[in-house]
Amino acid sequence: MAVEVDIKALLEAGVHFGHKTSRWHPKMAPYIHSKRQDSHIIDLTKTVDALEKALPFITKVVASGKPVLFVGTKKQAKEAVKAAAESCGQPYVTERWVGGMLTNVTTTNAQIKKLRDLERRMLNGDLEKRYNKLEVQRYQEEIDSLNVKYSGIKELSGKPGAVIVIDTLVDANAIREANNLHIPVVGVVDTNADPSAVSYAIPGNDDAIKGTQLLLDYFVAAVREAGVAKKEAA
Repeated sequence: MAVEVDIKALLEAGVHFGHKTSRWHPKMAPYIHSKRQDSHIIDLTKTVDALEKALPFITKVVASGKPVLFVGTKKQAKEAVKAAAESCGQPYVTERWVGGMLTNVTTTNAQIKKLRDLERRMLNGDLEKRYNKLEVQRYQEEIDSLNVKYSGIKELSGKPGAVIVIDTLVDANAIREANNLHIPVVGVVDTNADPSAVSYAIPGNDDAIKGTQLLLDYFVAAVREAGVAKKEAA
């Protein structure tokens, strides 16, 4: 039972509003419905088609036992992306994409191990026994700093099965790394971005909070659908 996509909901959420015509990417031509004043209007039938391909793919990845990494470091979207990922138990990056996060696994794993060790030592009082207050405070600051970068991927072991990107221009580095590792990317692509940079391009407004939230709801529903499919198969 696949996730149902409602074109009326996409319209009401403003997913069809593209950028100014002067900023368009020529490869987005097939996804553009028309122009309104000096802005492009996205063809929502194409958005529905794209979601109807991407959502079952997300379900399949999660059903196979692999995680889906949510990425959204843009200021207005980061809280919604984090909440969405946490609500369906998936890893996320919402503060800053650290170069090599996916491609330099050795460094990433070392940083996560360091974070976990410091948190454990802080929790069991080991740091307080060994160091003075100022030094303990510095360790806490280091924990906080590492958490900003890595808290969303602390439980991620190995490569994710897919990456979901909310703004393909803002998080181009994440897409580049995923592409280097042949990890499929589901990306929300506005009229000023290149849809060929991702495996599953979802044409849509990447600025409107309401639209972003709706698309995230669909992605979360697709993740949860994997759990339903597993139960039915059991």
